[in-house]
Amino acid sequence: MATTQWWKNAVVYQVYPRSFQDSNNDGIGDLPGLTQRLPYIKKLGADVIWLNPIYKSPDKDNGYDISDYRHIQDVYGTMAEFDHLLASAHQQGLKILMDLVVNHTSDQHDWFQQSRQSKDNPYADYYIWRDPVDGHEPNNWGSYFSGSAWTFEPKRQQYYLHLFAPGQPDLNWENPKVRQEVYSLMKFWLDKGVDGFRMDVINLISKPAGLPDAPQAPGALYGNVEPIVADGPKLNDYLKEMNEQVLSHYDVMTVGEMPSSTPEDAINYTGFDAHELNMVFQFQHVTLAPNPDKRLGKWNDAPIKLTELKAALSRWQKALDGRGWNSLYWNNHDQPRTISRFGNDAPEYRELSAKMLGTTLHMLQGTPYVYEGEELGETNVHYTRLDQYEDLESINAYHQLVDQEKAVDGPTMLKYLANMSRDNARTPMQWDDSINAGFSQAKPWFALNPNYTKINAAVEVGQPDSVFSYYQRLIALRHNNALIVHGSYEEIDPDDDQVFAYRRHYQGQTLLVISNFTDQTVTRDYLQDQADQELIGNYSDDLGTTLRPYETKVYRFN
Repeated sequence: MATTQWWKNAVVYQVYPRSFQDSNNDGIGDLPGLTQRLPYIKKLGADVIWLNPIYKSPDKDNGYDISDYRHIQDVYGTMAEFDHLLASAHQQGLKILMDLVVNHTSDQHDWFQQSRQSKDNPYADYYIWRDPVDGHEPNNWGSYFSGSAWTFEPKRQQYYLHLFAPGQPDLNWENPKVRQEVYSLMKFWLDKGVDGFRMDVINLISKPAGLPDAPQAPGALYGNVEPIVADGPKLNDYLKEMNEQVLSHYDVMTVGEMPSSTPEDAINYTGFDAHELNMVFQFQHVTLAPNPDKRLGKWNDAPIKLTELKAALSRWQKALDGRGWNSLYWNNHDQPRTISRFGNDAPEYRELSAKMLGTTLHMLQGTPYVYEGEELGETNVHYTRLDQYEDLESINAYHQLVDQEKAVDGPTMLKYLANMSRDNARTPMQWDDSINAGFSQAKPWFALNPNYTKINAAVEVGQPDSVFSYYQRLIALRHNNALIVHGSYEEIDPDDDQVFAYRRHYQGQTLLVISNFTDQTVTRDYLQDQADQELIGNYSDDLGTTLRPYETKVYRFN
């Protein structure tokens, strides 16, 4: 089946189901709650809903540890309720993108329960098992969630590999039976009518031959596994096979989450002639300003340099133009809130910087993703105590880096968590200023951001100057302008550390996008006075070459 490439014109809205809307007052978001809120997503103008995992799971990692791919997690509802959600979404012209997590399963999955029993059962090679080396782990790999990437199983007298938590054993993609199992479960969902998949850490599925040691920072307990496992030797083969056997038979959208991937890798896996995936989630712009101490990795609170941010985004825009397709995002369930990370969440600048960041991203070439609450200008929570966190990654990192390695002191690590923890994105959706923000009448599974009384959908929907209304306009502009969808990219002044400006060109038209990333008033002349039209801006008037704090504006030249 030839794909219609409908995803090029689409805008995706990401829903973290646990935190979106609770319909039965157990404090946890669910599928009927989401069905109830479809008109809100439709009103925003989005075309596709990406759902974080809703499958059966022991929830060691909030659903990214799946014990049964063909059943719905009880707290989210039933398969009948999923079918109703899918039908309701389609009736309203919305598509549903499922989260496909197949680098690993839960250790409670039947395949693993069988595999761990012995070395000679039908599932023995569904996972990656190795004998001990001199009585310890087979190599120095560290898990993404701290600790070793290996756990010993007494029944087999062997270690199994888990790049994430011990409850998330990695599947052995070298085994053709495993691949067929994955393709079968993909068909199960596609035959129901889902519109595609976001594929979790899909570029980690092909492990390097011999599983060599990973680079290890001085003083670190374990090696940094990403450079060793990302974009492995057989990844292209697996993705081509997946496309041939499954994806090419459906008109769907696919995005592969690919830590460490370069534009060249992306063209390899998603290029228009690659016959693999449609686009990747790359991490270059969200991994800027890492800690200078390599043991600490992403944990830091240093501001991002605008020149580095521009270089990262421009690199992908230029490399993929005409050859592949970008996915555009500022944040998701694994990243802190957009404004707190890239803008300014102080009350006087929050809305301006939310609109500025939205404009900067949505005018680029690619498919934009809006994470729940981003369209309201939601912010980080700014927690100050470890017991306020829920996320496994954050809590484990604190214990490893503070208690075990003594790489950093507790108060500093808490500042880093407040800046970078995934929990910032996972607080319940802020619907209104009533108790529990309209998310639930019961105590929510995770504490609300206290600013929900001021920042919420009820205050913003229908208010012409709100962040929500501004996002509606951004999305409508994309839907109605081939220039915004298809135009090529030209960067302006890459060394300017205050203003991000760029042009897009398509069929004789030019788009000029100007964004001031500072709280200063600055002057820049890009001949904007010669433009035919100002399409959008976040101030009510246009002062030409003067750019006020966090000002953004977009012009068209015919």
